[in-house]
Order: sequence, then structure tokens, then C-alpha cells
Amino acid sequence: MNTTTRLLIAASICVALAACTKKVKEVPPSDTGPDTSGTTTGAIPDGTGRYTPADLDTDSCLRQRVIYFDFDQDTLRPEFQAPVACHAKYLRDRPEARMTLEGNADERGTREYNLGLGERRGNAVSAAIQGNGGSAGQMSVVSYGEERPTCADSTEDCWSRNRRVEIVYTTK
Repeated sequence: MNTTTRLLIAASICVALAACTKKVKEVPPSDTGPDTSGTTTGAIPDGTGRYTPADLDTDSCLRQRVIYFDFDQDTLRPEFQAPVACHAKYLRDRPEARMTLEGNADERGTREYNLGLGERRGNAVSAAIQGNGGSAGQMSVVSYGEERPTCADSTEDCWSRNRRVEIVYTTK
């Protein structure tokens, strides 16, 4: 997908989200990979409609900090648009917040290829967050390639858990 197409998609998402004034609620997807379901808390502690650092632990949309990818892909799957929008809103609401996007790959492929794939996946999540209004200055991308697996078996289920980007808040 070329840059122009990605920008048009990101702009469309921004326009659609700008019409909403409420938090994005997560709809449990049918098959998104490991540990991606949950319900929202609904309450906003400060009463202003803005996220607070406490929401990182209580809001299920913000608690979802792992974005999974398909084999050999660096494009965001549709079921992860809502969590990405929540994290973008958090960054908009908290200009002092900082995050690291840690790209990972499964064990298949060369070390160099997997490092590049992890970086492309991290950049894809960064672009999606920026497309939803998050600031590039609040994010950094690092790739671990195949070096930090969550599962060590050589099965499709295990590989699918290793193809991910983890969102790590370094400053809340």
C-alpha cells in the first residue's frame, strides 16, 4: 500500500472519529488472536471526558496494548482500529505521555528480515496512532525482530502470538 493511500485511509479514520465525542468502546472481535477481548469501564474519573493515567489500568480499550499481525504482514488488522484510536486519544489528552512501540516477529525468516519486519510493524502502529491524532513526538519505535518471543513452540498458534507490536508507556 503506498503512502498516499495510507494517508487517505488515516484521514478518513480521523474524520470519522472527530464526529464522536465519547470514548471509543471496544466490540469483542470474533477471532483477533490471543488476549484481545474485554469490556469498557465506562466511567471517566476526572469528569472531563479526558483520559487519566489511572485509565491505563482500568479502561479495557487502553489495557489492550498488544497489536497482532498476520504472517509476513505489516498492515494493521481492522479489529485493532479501536484500541489504536483509544491510545491516540490518550496521547491527545496527555501531552506529557510517551510510548515505545516494540515491534516483534516470529522465528521464521532471517534475523535481518525479522528486525526490519518488526520495525515496519511498529511504524504501522505509529502511523495509525498519528492518523487518529496522536503526536509522533510522543512515540518511538524499536524492533526486537524474533529476539523476544512470548512463546517458544514452533506452531502456528505460537507464531501468531509472536507477530505483534507491544505498546509500552514510558511516561504516563
